[in-house]
Amino acid sequence: MKFYSRKMIKHEDLNHASQLFGGTVLAWIDEEAWVFACCQMKTTHVVTKFMSEIEFISSAKLGEVIEIGINLVHIGTTSVALACQVRNKITKKIIVHVDKIIMVSVDKHGTKIPHGINQREPNNKPQEKMQA
Repeated sequence: MKFYSRKMIKHEDLNHASQLFGGTVLAWIDEEAWVFACCQMKTTHVVTKFMSEIEFISSAKLGEVIEIGINLVHIGTTSVALACQVRNKITKKIIVHVDKIIMVSVDKHGTKIPHGINQREPNNKPQEKMQA
């Protein structure tokens, strides 16, 4: 998993118990997944279709630095499937894990359309062509 962005936990990111608010971290995950999918599909006409079970494993506190990692799991005709982890930058302790996020390419009316990217292995490397 590659970790693309980092956030510093600020006062406005905390819940009533002075821990990282779940809604805030979910918004960050959704944004990071959108940016990643846009870069893969080479368009900003991308929407979140599905997010699997979200596992909150630990929390973060004021002043800590977290990082958000995204991994390409599968490429479909109109969508990409991603996995996500949020972890503490210093300790590497996992904060949140999401097995699957589906991002879909859409037209200006919100109808899903083929994204046109080449099918690739989940590790982001182009598939090798088989020789006859």
